[in-house]
Amino acid sequence: MFVAATIALLITMALTLWRALVGPTQFDRLLAVNSFGTKTVLLIAVYGFLTGRPDFLDIALVYALINFLGTIAVLKFFEQDDLGSGQYQEDDY
Repeated sequence: MFVAATIALLITMALTLWRALVGPTQFDRLLAVNSFGTKTVLLIAVYGFLTGRPDFLDIALVYALINFLGTIAVLKFFEQDDLGSGQYQEDDY
């Protein structure tokens, strides 16, 4: 059962990677990359279960947090063209 889940995850990851490469807009590509990261978290968790190593769940959680923070950072960059606070500009000093 878990082998079938792993194969299904790999197929959906390939389709998501295709969407990330040929997405019509930046936001489609960002959504595909975020979805790819989520599927990677699932793949790490399933692999950890298949090999009998529950410590892979900790790795999957850390990867999920990094994926979330990276998505937020890229969205902020898309919106403001800067990753700084955006509160003050150079001319305000």
